[in-house]
Amino acid sequence: MLKQVMEVLDILDDAGVNGKKVRNFLSERGFENIHVEEVRGDIGKTDFIKILVKGRKGKASGGDAPTLGVIGRLGGIGARPEMIGYVSDGDGAAAALSVALKLADMNTKGDFLDGDVIISTHICPDAPTQPHDPVPFMGSPVDMQTMNRMEVDPDMDAILSIDTTKGNRILNHRGIAITPTVKDGYILKVSDSLLDIMQIVTGKLPVVLPIVTQDITPYGNGLHHINSLVQPCTATSCPVVGVAITAEIAVPGCATGASHEIDIELAARFALEVAKNFGRKICKFYDEKEWEIITRLYGSMEHLKTLGRE
Repeated sequence: MLKQVMEVLDILDDAGVNGKKVRNFLSERGFENIHVEEVRGDIGKTDFIKILVKGRKGKASGGDAPTLGVIGRLGGIGARPEMIGYVSDGDGAAAALSVALKLADMNTKGDFLDGDVIISTHICPDAPTQPHDPVPFMGSPVDMQTMNRMEVDPDMDAILSIDTTKGNRILNHRGIAITPTVKDGYILKVSDSLLDIMQIVTGKLPVVLPIVTQDITPYGNGLHHINSLVQPCTATSCPVVGVAITAEIAVPGCATGASHEIDIELAARFALEVAKNFGRKICKFYDEKEWEIITRLYGSMEHLKTLGRE
């Protein structure tokens, strides 16, 4: 998928890029179901883009194949005028849009997935930055609740959330990593299906990013979050797995010249292979029997999806 990644990066690395330009680019490759909406916040605006890629047996065509959501998580693809050019934080958007572009090229060549895929992200070339330990983060012109509302679709049966996750000292590995599955306030065991796909895609042993309870609570509660990687879990009951694009050292999200095309490609190719298997019902994000047991024994943890008690 390196060809698609390079094409997407060429589109995104532009001070004047917006959702309309990305939509026009994808439309020329055969997509019809693309929705773009501009949303303004207190400190700027961004364009949310959502792409529906229909599968042969997908729900959009009257079938029963499950739908995978691929969300590109980020604050912005640029921090202009403070920083010149494309920033590391944009890699989640680049990976998600590369999945869409690859699926368009596959469809043109006669290959169709069984299930639908919904790809969503947002395009902001001039997002703000914000302080964070150990390195600065990218901010966003809109709040996290708005982001979840625009990017999490009720038709998604499972979500892969792709995000640059380099601003930490928790995982010292360059490439990609996945999180345990998060569902309704529970951090569940890591999916064996996803581990299998990951090691096939990378050709290496799988790497898992540790997340903690704070990470699965909503932004705005005053707690430390590793980043927004698994924040979609606060806005849905479907299982969510983070796909982290990682580095050996802590890299600021607002850094330029810090994106590695090969790593973006790994994240995108992993998401594509998951989409193939998920639509065929041979990839499970969690064990349904264990889910029934843990909720019966310990009850609901959905209060962790809220801002909690004052």
